[in-house]
Amino acid sequence: MLLNEILPENSVLTQENILDDYRLSYESRQVSLLGRKDVMGGRAKFGIFGDGKEVAQVAMARAFRRGDFRSGYYRDQTIEAALGNLTWQQFFAQIYAHADVDHEPHTGGRSMNGHYATRWLDEQGHWRDQTQLYNSVCDISPTAGQIPRALGLAYASKLYRLNQEIQHLTSFSRQGNEIVFATIGDASTSQGMFWETMNAAGVLQVPLLMSVWDDGYGISVPIEYQTTKGSISKALAGLQRNEDEPGIEIFAVKGWDYPALIETYQKAAALCRSEHVPVLVHVQELTQPQGHSSSGSHERYKSKNRLMWEAEHDCNLLFRDWILDNGYASEENLESIEAEAKEKAREARNLAWKAYRSDIEHDQQQAVALLEQAARESTPAREDVKNLLAELQKTYLPLRRDLVGAVRKALRYLRSEPVPAQGALQEWLRQEVALNEKRYSTHLYSQSDESPLNVEAISAVYEPDSPLVDGREIVRSYFDALFARDPRLVALGEDVGQIGDVNQGFAGLQEKYGEIRITDTGIRETTIIGQGIGLAMRGLRPVVEIQYFDYVYYALATLTDDLATLRYRTAGGQKAPLIIRTRGHRLEGIWHSGSPLGTMINSLRGLHIVVPRNFTQAAGFYNTLMQGDDPALVIEPLNSYRLKERLPANLDTLCLPLGQPEILREGTHLTLVTYGSMCRLALEAATQLAQVGIEIEVIDVQTLLPFDREHRIVESVKKTNRVLFADEDMPGGASAYMLQQVLEEQNAYRWLDSPPRTLAAREHRPPYGSDGDYFSKPNVEDIFNLVYEIMQEAEPQNFPGLY
Repeated sequence: MLLNEILPENSVLTQENILDDYRLSYESRQVSLLGRKDVMGGRAKFGIFGDGKEVAQVAMARAFRRGDFRSGYYRDQTIEAALGNLTWQQFFAQIYAHADVDHEPHTGGRSMNGHYATRWLDEQGHWRDQTQLYNSVCDISPTAGQIPRALGLAYASKLYRLNQEIQHLTSFSRQGNEIVFATIGDASTSQGMFWETMNAAGVLQVPLLMSVWDDGYGISVPIEYQTTKGSISKALAGLQRNEDEPGIEIFAVKGWDYPALIETYQKAAALCRSEHVPVLVHVQELTQPQGHSSSGSHERYKSKNRLMWEAEHDCNLLFRDWILDNGYASEENLESIEAEAKEKAREARNLAWKAYRSDIEHDQQQAVALLEQAARESTPAREDVKNLLAELQKTYLPLRRDLVGAVRKALRYLRSEPVPAQGALQEWLRQEVALNEKRYSTHLYSQSDESPLNVEAISAVYEPDSPLVDGREIVRSYFDALFARDPRLVALGEDVGQIGDVNQGFAGLQEKYGEIRITDTGIRETTIIGQGIGLAMRGLRPVVEIQYFDYVYYALATLTDDLATLRYRTAGGQKAPLIIRTRGHRLEGIWHSGSPLGTMINSLRGLHIVVPRNFTQAAGFYNTLMQGDDPALVIEPLNSYRLKERLPANLDTLCLPLGQPEILREGTHLTLVTYGSMCRLALEAATQLAQVGIEIEVIDVQTLLPFDREHRIVESVKKTNRVLFADEDMPGGASAYMLQQVLEEQNAYRWLDSPPRTLAAREHRPPYGSDGDYFSKPNVEDIFNLVYEIMQEAEPQNFPGLY
């Protein structure tokens, strides 16, 4: 262990700072111990804590500067407290799931404990000055899930340093001087997200400081089953930079050695900040005194020798010994600090519990009073209501669900007996449902004035001499205009740079706007998305490309766990308006089938999903999304890049509204609802159906999330009395989703004279070749035949059988 002779050279290590760090480490341990007791005592459902990692975390916090970012994991409570982002009362409020951002500002009670977030957005949903904050991106539980975005947060610093055109954005960066502190448990480094990120960081040379908290286990699985050579720093040695080759810098340090930790983090942060060299800090020999979580005991899988070793190597205990050995405090000083820390933890716990319960007890008092009134006023329901009251009284620490459930049951009992209490209970229930909607179901999408749903529509304008060009030229002209007017715009992905993407949508633009703005990446979809998320979190407007729609599966965990939930899980405190650009539909082959939209719809609530049928439509949607502050997935129609379109005169200002279908062809016999490349097939089928006397109305939904916000489709069904939903997804996917939206949400079933139908692809992915595509996905003949079948059933005299 390093002794105090090194300390005069390090201004961080004053006696005051040392004792402050010990005080905080001790406080953090006490709240962990009390937190577990609260779980075991029934006050909270689950607990996962940062005990055993306190000393390393206070050392890391000493290297943190305003404007820096933490992209961490759910044991970082000591860091957050050290930075002033977390009070211990807030710590307990989160354990109790207090759904009030005034008490639990990190997630509004939506995430389990250990998930911390800086509120970057003000009450209007606008950016605050990130350079004045100690920034923490809201944690997520999936192992290593926090790591891809860390790459993007660090990459943003590189762009802010190198691109003078964005250095005026001083509320997001001080010329790229910010570094990103990522944290991860050692076992989670086995995840591919970690390895992909470390490789990309070494390639990009970004200021990412990765801390690995190594306590020797991943729940019950020891390190020898996790990592080659039993050491992540040894396993990553091939990435170590040298005089001739860039790479990453690697430090290894013991998690109980306070002065060594301070020295290591100061060196690592200085290197990372000044030279933008990615750094790995492998913090070894940590312990977990309470085990992995409140769900089990580590005594089940750790030997007695291991448990004894952990007790001897407890970082707080060894930190205490070091302070005493080097004369920074006496035994009496430390005992006083410890007593104060215990009292502070208890007081925070009591205040948090009182605040949490007072909100519920206020509702409880109202509900009980109304139920008592109902019991007095009702004769036939009196005993039933009294039983409900008795059940409530027996319930240990009743929750809102218990109150709402009791009132709902009471209203059942009172349904046939109008008494004054019935109306009062109904009103109480309406108010409570509205409040709980706000507590638990808001901020899935933007609620600010910058929502893309607020963007005013601007139709395409065509001149008499508007040229007819390939679709790829439309989208290329659009991005050219967009890059020219918005210096915040960044595009990155496989092949988007030098060759201008595989379909030439960026042809020549890298040469025009520079590699710093239009950048090729490796084949690494997860960290492409991570780069985009991090850039969007730091005030830039990235458009990242997943080359083909199928490849989005590589990044689906990052999209659904991180990006899609960000605004929701922070109760409106954070956002990342990333646009993901890909291409799909009518691809051939098992691995390029291109239309898994049912998966996207059900995985990516929180993103807008846009399915333009051509590139003029795509440009209009991109413009709308760029003016908004929500993330989005845009699936361009692959087989339309070389189809001709007229070039609008206002391509750079054209805006299409989200959630508004367009009627492409009017008809009277049946409404056909579809999107994307299927629109061309539907229109061709409509032409052929007209030849046999069937006029169908073809509707392009244009966006799947949101879907038909003004309920235009039901108006068509009122006219035609029949509906068919067609797409290229597998059965039960997007076509079934559209059916549910129109029949259930819009109540279109009331207007139907024939059963609603869906037409989707086969259950398997399409085989390679044009015949494989034809016999696997809906084609013109399939549409014709199904529509004809529907009409034959309705009017057999007019439409005799075909086969």
